[in-house]
Amino acid sequence: MAGTYTHVTLPTDVTGEKADLLTLLTDQRAMFLITVRGLDDEQARRRSTVSELTLGGLVKHVAQVQADNATIIVERDENAVFDPSRMGGAYELLDGETLADWVTAFEKSSEEFDKVILEVGSLDELIPQATAPWQPEREWWSVRKMALHLLREIAHHSGHADIIREALDGQTTMSALRAG
Repeated sequence: MAGTYTHVTLPTDVTGEKADLLTLLTDQRAMFLITVRGLDDEQARRRSTVSELTLGGLVKHVAQVQADNATIIVERDENAVFDPSRMGGAYELLDGETLADWVTAFEKSSEEFDKVILEVGSLDELIPQATAPWQPEREWWSVRKMALHLLREIAHHSGHADIIREALDGQTTMSALRAG
C-alpha cells in the first residue's frame, strides 16, 4: 500500500477506517521490529544510552501493551483498576526470557489486537479505562481512540528503540530498511 515504509498485507478483506488503522499499525510494528533484527539476547539487554531502556525491554513492553489493550476492549471491565505493582520488570528482559520469545509474543499480541479491531462492531464503541493513581476518575475511550493511542505508543517507543540501536552498533531503522 502506498504511504507505508514496509510491505503491508492485511489478513482479511477489510476496508475503510479499520483498514487505514490496521495498515498504519502493521507498518509501524514492522518498523519497530527492524530495530531488533539480528540481535542476540545480550545485545537486547544492553543499555547503550543514559536511559534504563533496552531493546529487549521495549519489545516486551509493547507486546504486553498490545495484549492488555486487546483484553480491555474484549472484557470491558467497568471496575478495572490499574495495578502499578505489575510494572516491575515490564521494561527489561528477565532471567529466562529471550528476545526471540518476546518477538513472538509481540507478533501474537499484534494479531490478537488486530482481530479485536476487525471483530468490533464500530470504532465508536466506548470502552471503560482502568482507573489509576494518576487517573482516579473512570474514562471511556472509543475503540478508535484506543487504536490510535496504541499507534502512538508504538511510534513513541520506535523512536527510543532507534536511538538505542544506533548507539549500540550504528544501525538505524531507515538504513536497515533501505538495505532490505
